[in-house]
Amino acid sequence: LAPLELQKDEAEDTQSTQEETFMSSPLEDPELNINHPYYDVARHGIIQLAGDDNSGRKVITFSCCRMPPSHQLNHTRLLEYLKYTLDQYVENDYTVVYFHYGLKSLNKPSLKWLQTAYKEFDRKYKKNLKALYVVHPTNFIKILWNIFKPLISHKFGKKITYLNYLSDLGEHLKYDQLNIPQEVIRHDENLRGKQKGKLPLVVKVPPPRPPLPTQQFGVSLQYIKDKNKGELIPPVMKETVSYLKRKGLQVEGLFRRSASIQTIKDVQKLYNQGKSVNFDDYHDIHIPAVILKTFLRELPQPLLTFECYDHIIGITSVESSLRVTRCKQIIQGLPEHNYVVLKYLICFLHMVSQESICNRMTASSLACVFGLNLIWPSKGTVSLSALVPLNLFTELLIDFYTNIFNSRTVPGEILP
Repeated sequence: LAPLELQKDEAEDTQSTQEETFMSSPLEDPELNINHPYYDVARHGIIQLAGDDNSGRKVITFSCCRMPPSHQLNHTRLLEYLKYTLDQYVENDYTVVYFHYGLKSLNKPSLKWLQTAYKEFDRKYKKNLKALYVVHPTNFIKILWNIFKPLISHKFGKKITYLNYLSDLGEHLKYDQLNIPQEVIRHDENLRGKQKGKLPLVVKVPPPRPPLPTQQFGVSLQYIKDKNKGELIPPVMKETVSYLKRKGLQVEGLFRRSASIQTIKDVQKLYNQGKSVNFDDYHDIHIPAVILKTFLRELPQPLLTFECYDHIIGITSVESSLRVTRCKQIIQGLPEHNYVVLKYLICFLHMVSQESICNRMTASSLACVFGLNLIWPSKGTVSLSALVPLNLFTELLIDFYTNIFNSRTVPGEILP
């Protein structure tokens, strides 16, 4: 029955899209080098990094509409590239968003390939995958689920969530970071139009409320400083770092784990209202760790500033022996306040890396976690090809903390 149903679904798919012309042009990524080991696959932009979800977990997106016809894409290479990408994150909790729209008979992988793919993803990939969101599921997906159900563990099955509309994603992650393909957005609008029998209405968004005087999240460093008697280090940063320094330095996997979304929201609310937070009450060392990452990620401008982004991306083109000097030059150009806060943070991360025998968090591991929380482009999202230089730069800051930060002191600065 299943093969017949699949054929029927494919026929419906072909009929519903017969007026469309199948187009899958490579996605322009200025940071993607032709020497990339998977350039032939990566250039299509099928797999992308898309920031963090509401629990601070890295988000990977897979867009079917960017898959070219099967004769133009080696699906074995696609599977290898997917594993190559996930290998950078499987040690940490992560989330995958799968955009199903655009999977047609022309570019659809075989059932044998799908079976091989599931088998290839062993426990190390499945263990820390905390959520798989399937957007715009069709009969094809539901039939596949029945075919593969005997192979899929109950525990893994509970991680899969079907979402009929893009707006449903907003409950789970930061929608504006996703870099959703325009074809998927148009498809979503068409679905909503059919649902209502008319085109969707443009909803007027009310103007944002002014921040509270005690606000900590989503406001600038300058705003926090002005509201805290000129203190350079934001209170939420000082308190999380202090707590983690006392109780978390030897915790294995510190900063790799996520925490309850509701708990994180509750803690953020307390901080924004100027109320005290006692992390002992939560009995989870990962909560202050996630709060620290969340604070950095929600700054209106990254701690390393938009101006530094292109300079940091260029670090891999600098000769190895000169990279620390180049890092130092970039850091020296930061505004004074950013420099002080960055120095405070990196000093602490250096301490964490010094305990890596116990906590397993080397400078490289910490860089994978913090790189995207320290710098991102002013427009769009960080591409996968930009991760190597961003993480390398962060790793150098942590490894060579003393050398890089020893020549500039600011009155009133403190260290953890």
